[in-house]
Amino acid sequence: MKQAEIKELSLADLQEKLGVLNKNYNDLKMAHTITPLENPLQLRSLRRTVARIATELTKRELQ
Repeated sequence: MKQAEIKELSLADLQEKLGVLNKNYNDLKMAHTITPLENPLQLRSLRRTVARIATELTKRELQ
């Protein structure tokens, strides 16, 4: 998810998406621990998307 797409979302959408993506990331991480993923770069991409959304939420709270 690009930063421009994240900026367009509302606060409620960001919080909902953050919860969903965190759950997906934890599920993928657990699956990767048990059996290696076909594409382990998915973890990096998902982790960075979670960080982008969390950063945008923090930025909006400080405004």
